[in-house]
Amino acid sequence: MSVAGPPGPVMDRDEVDRALARLDAEHEAIETSLLALQDHAGRRLLEGAGLTGTTQERWTATERQITLLWAYFDAYAGALRTARDIRARRRWPNRDDLAELTELLRGESVTVAGGAAPAPSSITGPAKLTERFTLSDLVARMNDLYAHSLDMVVAADAVWSALPARIDLLAAELQRTRQLAHSVGVRPGEHPAGDDLERITAELTLLREQVVTDPLAFWQPATGSSAPGGGRPHTERYDREARALEDVRREIDAVLTVRQDAELRLGRLRDVLSRADRTLAEARSARGEVLAKIAASEVPAVSGPPTVLQEQLAMASDYRRHAQWHRLSPLLESLEEKAEDELLRARESLTAVTQPLAVRAELRGRLDAYKAKVARLGHAEDPLLVERYDAARRMLWSAPCDLRVAEQAVLRYQQAAAEVLAPRVPQQGGPTDRRGEA
Repeated sequence: MSVAGPPGPVMDRDEVDRALARLDAEHEAIETSLLALQDHAGRRLLEGAGLTGTTQERWTATERQITLLWAYFDAYAGALRTARDIRARRRWPNRDDLAELTELLRGESVTVAGGAAPAPSSITGPAKLTERFTLSDLVARMNDLYAHSLDMVVAADAVWSALPARIDLLAAELQRTRQLAHSVGVRPGEHPAGDDLERITAELTLLREQVVTDPLAFWQPATGSSAPGGGRPHTERYDREARALEDVRREIDAVLTVRQDAELRLGRLRDVLSRADRTLAEARSARGEVLAKIAASEVPAVSGPPTVLQEQLAMASDYRRHAQWHRLSPLLESLEEKAEDELLRARESLTAVTQPLAVRAELRGRLDAYKAKVARLGHAEDPLLVERYDAARRMLWSAPCDLRVAEQAVLRYQQAAAEVLAPRVPQQGGPTDRRGEA
């Protein structure tokens, strides 16, 4: 190797020995790091995987970086061996030895031939035939290449360590859900949940394939992080399918609940509809009674029970017999709401129909209550009260009863009773009124 002279002042023996000690330590550290990278599980997986997309492009570049790293390391180790050999010639090196060592340790003494590395920022750029480095520049270059290589390997390994296992667990849960769905009749083309399961299955299969072949497409680098592999796998697609599967599972659980409670719920439906029918029958009977006993009163008509609910109830029973739980579930929910509405309608109809009878009963009760009060106060035989009581009673207990006329008769009796029961103050010096005495 022809040199023009050492760069700067010639190093003395102590400076040379300190520099060699430092370079020996760097050599050991670099070798340990390179061997660890060579043995990294992520690198071994990358070498054996059928890669695609971003990962394939970056791994092709990273393989060149790693090959270049070893070439740099060999050149570095060769220069260091040469320096050690020169230093080992004499215990006290002469000036020529020190000048040669200074050139080796501080000058551009290392030549890498046969295609040296471009700058790390353009690792795939055009290569030079040879490059010359100082040992310190070569170490800096190796550090850069190592950081870029390790970052790629660690990122791919992090995705492979996280996502495929989670996808496999979700796929296992998906398989159990599919079996459960099949057992309750939830199938593609027959139920939306069955279609969802097919879509989730296809998406998880595609997602796993893409994660295995292109893990870096699922890597989110950390902003501003300088640590190798700084970042995390992004799991948006996985999370979306996990939520979709959970929604399907809830639907199937609802269907399972229907299967377990179907007979009980059908029994309750029959009971509610039966009570509604009985109430409507009672309303129809009461309407006939009202029309016969109450005159001059508008009585609303009473409709019959809706046949559509009975038809739907029969359909629900048929679904249960044939284990069509996915169809039974929404039908039961609809029927339960409609049956309660029907029972309420029947009760309201009965109340409306019997309203005139309730008014007559209230008038009868009021008339008898006033009569009892009058009798208790000793006026039961009052001719006016007897006359008006009998008139009101005839109207209320005769058929058909005119409620408007009967109410007026009760009011006249109340007014007469009030007059009889009101205290009278006698005029001074005049005769005492007999009602006032009472």
